[in-house]
Order: sequence, then C-alpha cells, then structure tokens
Amino acid sequence: MCLLFDRILLYHLKSTLWRGLLTIYMANLATETLFRMGVARGTITTLRNGEVLLFCITAAMYMFFFRCKDGLKGFTFSALRFIVGKEEIPTHSYSPEAAYAKVEQRIEEHEEKPRRMNIITLVKKLVDSICKHGPRHRCCKHYEDNCISYCIKGFIRMFSVGYLIQCCLRIPSAFRHLFTQPSRLLSLFYNKENFQLGAFLGSFVSIYKGTSCFLRWIRNLDDELHAIIAGFLAGISMMFYKSTTISMYLASKLVETMYFKGIEAGKVPYFPQADTIIYSISTAICFHAAVMEVQNLRPSYWKFLLRLTKGRFAVMNRKALDVFGTGASKEFQDFIPRLDPRYTVVTPELPIEFS
Repeated sequence: MCLLFDRILLYHLKSTLWRGLLTIYMANLATETLFRMGVARGTITTLRNGEVLLFCITAAMYMFFFRCKDGLKGFTFSALRFIVGKEEIPTHSYSPEAAYAKVEQRIEEHEEKPRRMNIITLVKKLVDSICKHGPRHRCCKHYEDNCISYCIKGFIRMFSVGYLIQCCLRIPSAFRHLFTQPSRLLSLFYNKENFQLGAFLGSFVSIYKGTSCFLRWIRNLDDELHAIIAGFLAGISMMFYKSTTISMYLASKLVETMYFKGIEAGKVPYFPQADTIIYSISTAICFHAAVMEVQNLRPSYWKFLLRLTKGRFAVMNRKALDVFGTGASKEFQDFIPRLDPRYTVVTPELPIEFS
C-alpha cells in the first residue's frame, strides 16, 4: 500500500489539487524519520504497540468530530460515513415513525417480488434469522436491524471491503507470474494480508457500533461524547493490521483538521504558503536521512527515491561520511565506489585503471 501511495504522489507531484495531500504525507514521513533517528541515538524510548495507541487516540477524535454538527466536511466526512454508516450521524431529516413505515413498506415490496437466492442473500437471511428477536434501543437509528445484527452486518460488510481491497492490490504481482508460477494465483485469494486488512476494518466498525449501542443502553441517550469512547476502543482493531504509516498519516490529517478549525474560530493565525514551507523542511529531513542514515528512512520511500533517480542515490561514497557517526555506510558495506586514484588523497580499495 505504501508503494502504491508513492506512485500516486509521483504522478500528481505538480498538481495544485494534491499539494495539501503531498505536504501531509511528507510531514508524516519526516516525523517518522526524526522518531527513528531519536530511537537510534537512544534519546527516545519506543513504546510497544505505540502505533496502535496513536491510532486509538486519533480514531477517538475523528469519530467525535464525525458525530458533531459541522465537525468534518468533504472527503473525510464521506469516507467515515461509508465506513461506519449514516446511522451514526446524529441528525436525520426523518422521524422514527416515518422510518418504521418505510421499513415495513420495503419489506412488503420484497415479499411481493420473487428474487433469486444468491450467496449474499443467503448470508443476510442467516444473519437475520440469528438476530431476529434481538433488542434495539429507542435512541438507536438503525431502524431496520436490532443492535446485534447491526454490529454483525457492519463487520461482514467492511471485512468484505478490506478483503477485496487487498486482493486488488495484489492482482498486478499475481498476474505477472501467471504463466511462470500459476500456483501463485491462489495466493491472490488465500493470503494472510487479505484477511488481516478485512479483520481490521470489520472489527473497527463492529466495535464502534457495538460500543455506541451499549452506551445508548447504559445512559439512555444518544450523545456525541459516546464517539470518543467508541472510537478509542475501535482503534484496538489495528492489532490485526499494524501500520505506522496509517497511524501517523491519520494523526497528521487530524492536526491539520484541528488547525483549520482553529482558523475558522479565529483562535489560530493563518500562515500563507505554510504548506510549501512544511513540504520544504520535510523534504530536507528525508533527503538528509537518505544520504547520512538510510537505515532510519522508511523503506518504501527509499525504494521510491531509487526509482526516481534510476539508482543513483545508492552510488554515493558513504564510507567517507562515517566520520560523522551516523552509520552512513551501514546498509552499503559491500559497495565500493568507482574512484579515479589520480584525484584521491587515499588510494581507494580495488582501484580501477583508467586509460
């Protein structure tokens, strides 16, 4: 997923529309690089499952803004509405009585029209039969389902989405070896990462919905503050699909969202061309690491730099930089630069004769 994201950024590097996204990505990358530098120097102590904890905090804040009126806008709001469903949005334009009438009318229409029994229909029918007599609180807005089936269906839906996304990402590599290694085509569907991403998304939605319903039953009301607890607990789902990249990127976007909210409220000053400045500083940090300490740079970004420069970033004489104590040649122990001995103070190893 990181390599795919790098390619997208490369193709849209000169687009103004992607400038904000590119700035957030580079700031996220620079922050991670600085963190790795601190760990390598012993000034920062790593926290076990730190990316999961960061994601829990970020998810709690995102879901709180999602539940608040005008808390989130644009793509972020649409993405969260697709993931957790419109039922978790507190404001609806119809009453519960009208919703019940619509559900009954829809059921009657389905009963009148015979429909073909496919796999999806059978699974849905099985879930409905298991949770047919389950409870539903009066504050819950999932009028078509009770609380139990509401959580189960949410898990199945997003598990399927995550599974299909990971399968689609693996299609190019699978078809590349279709004729040489046909057995690798099976790994397209039976791969551990496919189920990990599905479990991550499915459990996130089911935990969030289940916690929200539980809090509505306990407190007998629907409150935006429930989203903080539900979002934090749902963030534990990242244990199935640990990703520092996802955690830090979402945290960076959260900081950006809160910054713009501060500008709208008049609490924070606006800095013109701030995205350009942040991008420049972030790029300088990443390029410094690419020269002086590659081991502390994100591997996917290092591969991106090699593709961008056609491998020229790897042919530097980093052994001459070891004097600065950053371990510049740590990943290049077997590399010997092609140097002309006529222009060197010290005779290079395995000198090459020049005519």
